[in-house]
Formats: sequence, C-alpha cells, structure tokens
Amino acid sequence: MTASEFGKVAVLLGGRSAERKISLESGVAVLAALLRCGIDAHAFDPVGQPLDNLLRDGFDRVFIALHGRYGEDGSVQGALELMGMPYTGSGILASALAMDKWRTKMIWQAAGIDTPRYLMLGADSCFDKVAEILGLPMIIKPAREGSTIGLSKVASQQEFQAGYALAVSCDELVMAEQFIDGVELTATILDDEPLPLVRIDVADTLYDYHAKYCSDKTRYTCPSGLSNELTRQIQSIALRAHRVLGCSGWSRVDVMLDKSERPFLLETNTSPGMTDHSLVPMAAKAANISFDELVVKILRLVEQRRE
Repeated sequence: MTASEFGKVAVLLGGRSAERKISLESGVAVLAALLRCGIDAHAFDPVGQPLDNLLRDGFDRVFIALHGRYGEDGSVQGALELMGMPYTGSGILASALAMDKWRTKMIWQAAGIDTPRYLMLGADSCFDKVAEILGLPMIIKPAREGSTIGLSKVASQQEFQAGYALAVSCDELVMAEQFIDGVELTATILDDEPLPLVRIDVADTLYDYHAKYCSDKTRYTCPSGLSNELTRQIQSIALRAHRVLGCSGWSRVDVMLDKSERPFLLETNTSPGMTDHSLVPMAAKAANISFDELVVKILRLVEQRRE
C-alpha cells in the first residue's frame, strides 16, 4: 500500500478523558510521522466538533491516538463503525473489555491467566477484611482509568480511606488489588506478534503518573535483560491475553514479575501512548522498527481487522 492509497487520514487526538494531555502528545507524534511518510494526514480533536465531520471532510480512515474514556473504551469505535469509517486498533468489544480492569480480570481468570488478586470496593468496605484477603501494602485504583490516574499504594486505614476517595472521584468502580513486589514489564503486541519486553525501574517502587510522565529517575531497559526462556514465556502469555480479549492490530500488556519470577498480568492497553517517552515505540525500536515504520504499520493493519 502506497502513501496515496491510505487516502485522507484523520488522527484522533485530545478528547475529553483524564488522559487528554498525553493523547495530544501521542497524536502530534503520530501525525508528524504520517506526514513524513507522505500520507495526507490531519489532526482531529473530537472536543469542539462532532465526529460526523469526518464524513463531511472526506476522511478515508482514522488513526486513533485517543487514550482513556471516550477514545479507548469502545465508544468512539462504535461511532466509527456506524459511520463505516475504518480505524486503527481493536474493535468495540475488545476496547470496552480492556478498558475495564475488573472485567478483564474475570476473563483472564476464566482463561487461566494469572492476574493479582483483587476485590471491588464500596464506601462501606472494611479495611481489615480487605487487608486480610489481599495483604499489605495493596493497590487501590479506578477500574476504568488509564495512565495510573487515581491509583494509590496503601498500607493503613487512613491511606485506605484516602485511596478510595481518590479512586472513586475518577470512577464509580473502584478496585483493591494485591501488590506484587517485583519487576515491572510491558509486552507490546503488534500484528499478533510480541515485541521485545521493556523493563521499568522506578525510584519510589510505584510506577504512577508522576513516574511515567514527570520523573527523570524512571529507567527503561529494552530488551529487558531477562533470560530468553522467561522472555518467551511472558511474551506468550501476553499474546494469549491479547487474543482472549479479542484485541487486534496492536496493544500493550502490563506485567508484574514477582520474586519467584512468576508473571502476573495487570491490564491491556488497546490505544497505548505514542509519545517520545512511550513504551511501544521503545519496544519497536529494539525490534529494528522505526517510529515512522511503526505508525504506518499500525495504520496498514486497519485493512486486516476489517477482513
């Protein structure tokens, strides 16, 4: 497929989720790559204009660089399906499932994929009972947010209450999750193939929003430095997790490796970050795929998902 055969491409960016700032950065990077490759690409922020302007303005396909709700949760995918507009990434159901960490866990557990123990919380949840089941410290987070927004690591009654208040301010569904003390990794799936793993080392033991986007102390290693056997094992599990949710095109699976080198899957991202410090481009680079090549390949995969 030549650049002209892609037609007029809209890069959906920004949006109205809590991840708007990161989405703008991802979208700008994707747009620049497409333009460098000679593709007729244009930015399209759904804030302030209706999606059906895509039809009015003669776009042929969409690269989704939206993150979080209203972009990664099946809502935009559904609207694009109704318009008959081809788009990158997973379809409606896979996008919705992957955005919901609670339902993702249930599907993974049914498929025999290890994920940290968890409990869904309410305003009347008892800290002592939750701590007895999950241990301390534990993670409290919204079930349907990304970029670790609203996430806390808690080890006391006071922290538990504050963590719940923060999470519920982001989403009515709040999850308490077993804290896995170990190595944090991400596994990128591209065209149904796993890319090299990225290892994440943070200064404060928690890979939160600050560690992702603000700290200069977070360190990334790709390839991860794990043994070939363990790497293949984690890649295989990540690919299975991607498939069982029905994901397509590309995704990023977040993994914790405990002290015994047992992998636990945290979540799948169906529209991962594409900024200059994002993990998918890092994994692609280690596989000798440039950023521009990565962006064009993701766009080309639209045709495969529609077949």
